[in-house]
Amino acid sequence: MTKQEVMYKVKSMRRWYVGYQVSAGFLFAAAFTVALGTLLFFLLSCSVTWLWVVLLIAFILYIIYTRPWRINEYSILNFLDRHYPELEESGNLLLKSDDELNLLERLQQTKIREQFAAIPVQQKQFLKPLKQAALILISVALVCFVLIKVVPHDLHQIGFTGLHQSGTKNTPIEKLLPQIAAVEVSMSPPAYTGKPTRTQDKLTIDAEEGAVVSWKISTNIPVKQLALLFNYKERVSLTALNHDRIVWGARKKISQPGFYQVSIDGKLSDLYQVQVIKDQPPVVRIKTPKPYTYIDAGEAQKINIDAAVTDDYGINNALIVATVAKGSGEAVKFKEYKLDFSTSFNGHSPQYNLQKLINLPSLNMEPGDELYFYIQATDTHQQQSRTDVYTVSIQDTAQLLSMDGILTGTDQKPEFFRSERQIILDAEKLLKDKDSISTEKFKSRSNDLGTDQKLLRLRYGKFLGEESENDMGGNENDAVSDINNYGNADVIKDKYTDKHDNAEDADFFDPLLKNQLKATLTEMWKAELQLRLYKPQNALPFAYKALRLLKDLQQKSRLYVAKTAFNPPPLKLEKRLSGDLTKVNQPIIKQNIKPGVDQLVSLRKAVEILEQLKSGGGLSSKDLQVLALTNQQLSLQASAEPRIYLAALSAMRRILSDRSNIKPDDITRVEKAIQKTLTPAKRMPVAMQNPVDMGLSQEYYKNLNQLNR
Repeated sequence: MTKQEVMYKVKSMRRWYVGYQVSAGFLFAAAFTVALGTLLFFLLSCSVTWLWVVLLIAFILYIIYTRPWRINEYSILNFLDRHYPELEESGNLLLKSDDELNLLERLQQTKIREQFAAIPVQQKQFLKPLKQAALILISVALVCFVLIKVVPHDLHQIGFTGLHQSGTKNTPIEKLLPQIAAVEVSMSPPAYTGKPTRTQDKLTIDAEEGAVVSWKISTNIPVKQLALLFNYKERVSLTALNHDRIVWGARKKISQPGFYQVSIDGKLSDLYQVQVIKDQPPVVRIKTPKPYTYIDAGEAQKINIDAAVTDDYGINNALIVATVAKGSGEAVKFKEYKLDFSTSFNGHSPQYNLQKLINLPSLNMEPGDELYFYIQATDTHQQQSRTDVYTVSIQDTAQLLSMDGILTGTDQKPEFFRSERQIILDAEKLLKDKDSISTEKFKSRSNDLGTDQKLLRLRYGKFLGEESENDMGGNENDAVSDINNYGNADVIKDKYTDKHDNAEDADFFDPLLKNQLKATLTEMWKAELQLRLYKPQNALPFAYKALRLLKDLQQKSRLYVAKTAFNPPPLKLEKRLSGDLTKVNQPIIKQNIKPGVDQLVSLRKAVEILEQLKSGGGLSSKDLQVLALTNQQLSLQASAEPRIYLAALSAMRRILSDRSNIKPDDITRVEKAIQKTLTPAKRMPVAMQNPVDMGLSQEYYKNLNQLNR
């Protein structure tokens, strides 16, 4: 074979391999799609039209996972070398030109070309993935075909939907009286919900709070009287809508949850649930700003409010209630503003994203003033909710640079505070003189201010135990450097150890002050950096913040101790140091704790009676009284939470009405409801009883176990 013939044959093998892999991927994707479609058909009764999308996605994922395009001609030859020994693992020589081969490789190439001509193009090993995919597809198709033929098509209605209704909503299957032919219940939600009137053919009601419910019940025979009994208390009579007294109707406004029964000529039906959907108040969430915002000097005196307001039915209005505080002490004044958002709420949408940019000077705010605001939202049912109060404060530079706190307060290092203030004043003066001085002088003065800031930072660093630049070199008067003290451990310990017993070396700063002092040093670092870079304008915010932290430290150092006076009683010298304690009585606290009346004692006894019924016991007259009281307790619970307790109340009614045929499921359902109702008993204090040996045996075994370890 020539080289062109070899190349053509290898490429043909590659095409067959890629074709088999793609076909196998399609069959695997088809098997997955058939299985998924059958499962969803039984559970959700879904249409099969969208399964083509699933087939395409599964096929693409398989192709991406296997990547058949990575197989090249050399991979095919390596495959042939492994499965055909006559090629002598020299298949790669067939694709090389004669110029790339030496004498031995040429002889080997000529030898294996004759062996390569006898190898078929279609390899059986290429068909293995395709056969596996076809087998899996046939198996899945047969199983799904058997399930569709054997299992009823409405399995999802019997199993899945019924499980969802009974497990999630806990609503049993409705049982109507034999006289009822048809039922039509219409529910008209309140106007604020914006929902239309809906109609159903079930007696179980799940309506909005304040909805008007209309019943239209048709009977198969004429009846004399038809009524609805709500929670065993309220009775609503239905009116005959025709002369044959077959169609009856009534209306009622639903405001409370509970249950009701249908009464036809004195015969009561099962219990039907009445669930009320409460209108939730609106929820307001402020995204920006933070709960406390501080505007430094030089920053824009504006605040952007970004909030989200949501409600279940709709938002009617939302506004910002802002209060501006001016002054200090007893001269403080407050003024309230109500600011509207630039959003129309006429659509009563359930969700709004609100934004408002407030210009603080427009509210007559000045440096030193504070703004307190909150957002108040009102829904379509006139329910209101509000957020927490947010605070915005503007820095008062005049107060910050004043000397009142220095003159009146106690300060260990007052010159430190004046130095930071002087740096700020000099930096502002430098900015004013920038246009009237040369660039070299401007840089020189800025660098000098950076040096002053550095010296101030180093002096404050001593309070935190930081090393100064003077400590970097040796000291001639250092005792450790003296040759006469060589090997003297006391001298070394005196220099390099902390002397906690010495009052002068003790640290009087608590952790909170230390952290604030560290933050001050950080701001000084930043201010010094900008001054070294000849940018005093950028250094001012850091210097202002450092000064504000320092003044805050100054205020925290103030202590106020109220003056108190105490006049001790005169001592009786005749009793002093006598040790007479006869008139000193030990305090004794005695309290009689009486257990309260247990209102749920009937429920506790009912559990015991139900357990006896499980074992085949009978019911006495006292047991019937206890179960009747339990029925009343469950009816009260079902009136408040019908979704949880209505099924148990129906089971209790069946137990009381048919005592000869009590089902274990009804007993279990009632017991679970009673366990939810019962509250754990309060533990009362009791006298402790010490063992006879005073706990010596426990101590003995405890020590013995420790020795064995």
